Amino acid sequence: MNSKTKIVVLHMKEIIYTVIFAVLTILLILFLFFMFGSGHKKDASKSASYVPGVYTSGITLNNMELEVEVTVDKNKINSIRFVNLSEAVTTMFPLIQPTIEEIAEQICEKQSLEDISCSEDNPYTSRIILDAIETALKKATAS
Repeated sequence: MNSKTKIVVLHMKEIIYTVIFAVLTILLILFLFFMFGSGHKKDASKSASYVPGVYTSGITLNNMELEVEVTVDKNKINSIRFVNLSEAVTTMFPLIQPTIEEIAEQICEKQSLEDISCSEDNPYTSRIILDAIETALKKATAS
């Protein structure tokens, strides 16, 4: 009977290093999964919850008062417009009406105030309008 016995010699240090390396690898994989997994991404399809109604916010341009009106349903922004836009304001600020129309179209399409592209011709006016819309939406947000 010829038996071939093999003897394997393992050093305790090698076993400990291998176990530590395996544990660190598993922790790294778990960390990456939780960081980049779908659990932490903001779901764009989730809509904000609003109290249905019409909400307004004021804007002052050269001592002229304007009101931005935002109409919302339970989960959707329906429309954004100026309420009391006079001829004097449109004469003094000819780009204000096209600016709010452009911004309103983007917000109603995206249902969010994020990633709204503003015209380079009137960034200041766009920022004021966006701030007023944000204020009105804060009033509409269900608590």
